[in-house]
Amino acid sequence: MAFDLLVRNGMVVDGTGNPWFRADVAVEGERLRLLRGDTAAVQAIRTIDATGKVVCPGFIDMHAHSAMVVLRDPRHLPKVLQGVTTEVVGVDGLSYAPFLSADDFQVFAHINAGLDGRPPPDLRYASVAEYLGCYDNKTSVNICYLIGNSVLRIAAIGWEERRATSDEVRRQQDLLRTGMREGAFGLSTGLTYPPGSYADTQELIDLCKVVAQEGGIYATHVRYTLGDRFADPFREAIAIARASGCALHISHFHTPVPGGARRLLRLVDEARAQGVQVTFDAYPYPYSSSRLVALVPEWVHNGGPQALVKRLKDPDVRLAIARDPDFYRRDFGSVRVTNLSTAKWRKYDGWSLAAIAHDTGKSIVDTLCSLLLDEDLTPSFVGLGGNPVNIREFFRHPAHMVGTDALHLGEHLNPRTYGSYPLILGDMVREEGILTLPEAIRKMTSLPAQTLGISDRGLLRDGYYADIVVFDPQKVRALATLDNPTEPPEGIEWVIVNGKVVVEQGRHTGVFPGRALRHRA
Repeated sequence: MAFDLLVRNGMVVDGTGNPWFRADVAVEGERLRLLRGDTAAVQAIRTIDATGKVVCPGFIDMHAHSAMVVLRDPRHLPKVLQGVTTEVVGVDGLSYAPFLSADDFQVFAHINAGLDGRPPPDLRYASVAEYLGCYDNKTSVNICYLIGNSVLRIAAIGWEERRATSDEVRRQQDLLRTGMREGAFGLSTGLTYPPGSYADTQELIDLCKVVAQEGGIYATHVRYTLGDRFADPFREAIAIARASGCALHISHFHTPVPGGARRLLRLVDEARAQGVQVTFDAYPYPYSSSRLVALVPEWVHNGGPQALVKRLKDPDVRLAIARDPDFYRRDFGSVRVTNLSTAKWRKYDGWSLAAIAHDTGKSIVDTLCSLLLDEDLTPSFVGLGGNPVNIREFFRHPAHMVGTDALHLGEHLNPRTYGSYPLILGDMVREEGILTLPEAIRKMTSLPAQTLGISDRGLLRDGYYADIVVFDPQKVRALATLDNPTEPPEGIEWVIVNGKVVVEQGRHTGVFPGRALRHRA
């Protein structure tokens, strides 16, 4: 019998965190086997010579804004070229099923287009099961789905900023339970993104009780405006997990405050010592990204996108935004706007919001509101602030794993979209020694799989799915920069998804073996 594929002579880093060992990795169908000893007589339809290369599990991105773009362009080059074989979507409370109303789906997709892009035409996802089916054998990577609490709130309450009634909470619980039984891995929140951000702590505890019962995770973009705006947002997340009994995963864990990483990590350690399961992801770049409409204060969003658009046109509302103390907390000189398409604004793609305002002779508020209105709410931005010292502290923590939080829209992307994993392998591992190679691979593979509850991926182990990356540990590096953010990395040579070669010598092969993975409690 001949195997379908044989990866010979590589240094196997299996995802456990253990040192590399010598073995061949054989693929039969979608599954893998490790072969040791003399394998000269082993036959395979295709052989990859991995001499001098690392062979490891495919990388699992714990925080991806790819839900719509991967359906429009299934090659998904920014991610698969850096070794990503599985992505978690539906993050930040922003997801696409279950939608009980086609109109609500279209409105939500409109407001979220600056993060995920436009959905393919004529698609609506009434149920999680229907939604997951859209990915099967149609993408380069596997997809894990979280149900965002925004979609639950829209179904049960609408777009209004108010407390949920007990009946409305039960309605959200029923939708969440059904969605998880259809394959979702848990619940996400983005507690600065309306309407999900309108949920209070008790509402989230009640939802997370369902998550705990179904064996899922609660992934949260915390409520950054809460209390001291530093530790209190994370304390709320931990309190929700403690009260509900669910596993907590904190999205894009970060702080620009000097020395802030150790103070926040102390909260994680204290919670874990008390029996609360807390994990988190962080990206390796000191740059943020989001949809541009996220800069508008939450109160302007009340009632949904139609009400938002009406307010953005109102001169009195613009004056009120200008007086909002939260609005000017941001350095608008570091907000680089992208994903612009109209003739009026196209030339400003990549400029800072402050520079655009200066060039047009308008105020920051008028510039922002006009941009959003003229561009149909779809622009994105890259923020230039960050703290590399804190990032490295987060990466050293054993409960940390990798999430790119990457956007795929516009010409002036955040370089993390193309460069996150090779930056870690090249800079943090090889050049800086922040992590050992086995530690870094564990954070990219088995720890995310364990956190999600995926029992047959994330390791190179007999019988596991053949999601495999082959890279050169001496050459791997990120080439993406702020000025050239779409440069693909070097050194990642082969990427295999479900036993099929998707990347060969750094080039996409045109096959799409990815699928939606289904959660099982």
